[in-house]
Amino acid sequence: MAKNGLKKELGLFDVFAISTGAMFSSGFFLLPGIASQYTGPSVFLAYLLAGLLIMPAMFSIAEISTALPRAGGAYFFLDRSLGPMMGTIGGLGTYFALMFKTSFAIIGIGAYAAIFWNVPVKAIAMLATLVFMALNLFSAKKTSILQNIFVIVLIAVLGTFIIVGLYNMLFAEADVSTAVKPHFTPFFTGGVEGLIVTAGFVFVSYLGLTQITSVAEEIKNPERNIPLGMLLSLVVTGVIYVLGVLIMVAVIDPAQLPNEMTPAAAAAKILFGWLPGNVGLYLMTAAAMAAFASTGNAGLLATSRYPFAMGRDKLLPPLLARVGKNGTPVFAILLTTGFILLFILILSEEGIVKLASTFQLIVFILINFSVIVFHKSNIDSYDPGYRSPFYPYMQIIGIIVSLVLIIYMGWMPILFCAVTMVVCYLWYQYKVKENVQREGAIFHWFALLGKYQYAELENEFIHIIKEKGLRQGDPFDETIIRARVSTVEREISFDELLERVARSFSTEMNFNKDALIEEFLSTSAIDPMLVIPEVSILYAKHKNITHPSLQIAMTPNGINKVIKKGETVFEDNIKIFFFLLNPAKEPKQQLRMLSRIIDIVERGHFCKEMLLFKSEREIKEYLLQNERFVTVRLLPDTVQAELVGKQLKEIRLPTDVLVALIERGDETFTPNGNTPLNENDVLTIIGEPKSIAQLFDKYVSGKLRMQKRSKENKL
Repeated sequence: MAKNGLKKELGLFDVFAISTGAMFSSGFFLLPGIASQYTGPSVFLAYLLAGLLIMPAMFSIAEISTALPRAGGAYFFLDRSLGPMMGTIGGLGTYFALMFKTSFAIIGIGAYAAIFWNVPVKAIAMLATLVFMALNLFSAKKTSILQNIFVIVLIAVLGTFIIVGLYNMLFAEADVSTAVKPHFTPFFTGGVEGLIVTAGFVFVSYLGLTQITSVAEEIKNPERNIPLGMLLSLVVTGVIYVLGVLIMVAVIDPAQLPNEMTPAAAAAKILFGWLPGNVGLYLMTAAAMAAFASTGNAGLLATSRYPFAMGRDKLLPPLLARVGKNGTPVFAILLTTGFILLFILILSEEGIVKLASTFQLIVFILINFSVIVFHKSNIDSYDPGYRSPFYPYMQIIGIIVSLVLIIYMGWMPILFCAVTMVVCYLWYQYKVKENVQREGAIFHWFALLGKYQYAELENEFIHIIKEKGLRQGDPFDETIIRARVSTVEREISFDELLERVARSFSTEMNFNKDALIEEFLSTSAIDPMLVIPEVSILYAKHKNITHPSLQIAMTPNGINKVIKKGETVFEDNIKIFFFLLNPAKEPKQQLRMLSRIIDIVERGHFCKEMLLFKSEREIKEYLLQNERFVTVRLLPDTVQAELVGKQLKEIRLPTDVLVALIERGDETFTPNGNTPLNENDVLTIIGEPKSIAQLFDKYVSGKLRMQKRSKENKL
């Protein structure tokens, strides 16, 4: 593994669990009582309003996360969109916001422990922090497994709490229903202003949505799992928040609720009075402990990735970017643990909440603006797998909403945030600026007005596209199968080869050859990524084609070609040429296809292996090589001999596989349903990994077992 790379270990349920676990803690088990002092019984509506108001930021975060799945989340987004100065401010702002929230959640462990034992709340919280630190140092995946267990227990208990609570409110005896009504009068004790203030106050309850972005680099298939996991998490937590807090208001004495630090436990004690002893109280306390543990655990996991990412980008000491033997950022975790211990020790619960919400609202303003910047920058390699709906109106609404909520937070948290931002700015100017030679996507927007842009940003985004791989539906396999492969034995110049390839494309597709040559020779910001020894990758786009087309030229003797990388110009002897032609309307698909070719070309001994192949089938199989294909030769006296003599359409294969190529003697061709299969034909089959594995086991592993048994019998 790379020295500062993170393992991709987290799936969809891990995303849901980290996000949900980070929200189900203080927001449900601690905040309802404190928050009710601002708006009274309508506090449950404040949770609904906060959930709706966070949606613009959630959509923006989901879009950028699928384009740039990198550790550091909001920091990385802001750095690459608005530049390293705003990245420093926004990154440290989000870092502190998440640490405040994590600190508040861990305090909850002590608060609920104090229900049963005479223990110091903050001492228990600090001990729990050290336990979570040890877990996070061990492994992100093992941390997420524990997280999943926490969340499953939590949802089961809270679901039971809500069902019992709603039954009591809606179907209980008349005297119970009558007793509940005074709890909702007066409904808005602080008017509309009180409701808005409360929505801003409980906004911190939904910050788990942002925590998932900071572990985006460790998520498998981020383009699907990040937006889907975030949406599922918001829906589930929103429903449980609103209904759960509604039940708390209905059963807890209105005079007691504003001062209640453990409102969920107090409500459970009343609702589960029919259970023997204090079983109901024990169940809710267990759920609370699971919630606080999941938030503390997930909070430390996600928050520690901010100094890790900033250290990797030289905005903080590089020591923080070091990864330990277990694949975790050790020093970043230790630093974050130290801060959380400090906040638990010196800050009040209400102060922590207001600071966390205000910091995060500022970051949400910047993130919503970042989406606009990325769109306006016209960077082709900004390639999100999910796009925010109603752009740019969604982002504008998000900016306005965040500004309004910040105003209602009060002057103290605003002043604290302002001072912190000034400190971050000074840190950047005097400690960081001279070590950072990059700018954000906003400079590409400025470039449209004739101003400076940072070309290396596109190269970095191409690297990210390469890591993400092809998107479902990208026709890479089909393009390789249809590709025209030729070997150039005699000595020709690069211009002659280009002329020949362009003529072939133009004849086949009926468009201007000279224009295509000009397109192949044009340069762009991604060209430095394509400079690979002995290989040349040329690409073009055309509006009159509907699918990608590829030609591969093999030149054993090599063709000299002038190469330019940045300011350096040199000549290289090229052995393998790729000419990729894409539909003009699919520029991002072209980048993904190019990235996949680069990934293949960067295999060890690529040119040597390619030039050793004797057939077109072998070349194409090598380029397709992954878990999605298998080769079957129809040999006599083997299990695959049953296929000989049949037409392709008569063979029963899994529905998600395709016989892409048949090699028959010296000929390689793409078959159709009426193609008969002959003895010694070599079939190249592509499809979904599970079905390919089944075919491998039947036709390849089976053949190997038969050969082994035959050899043993002869002995």
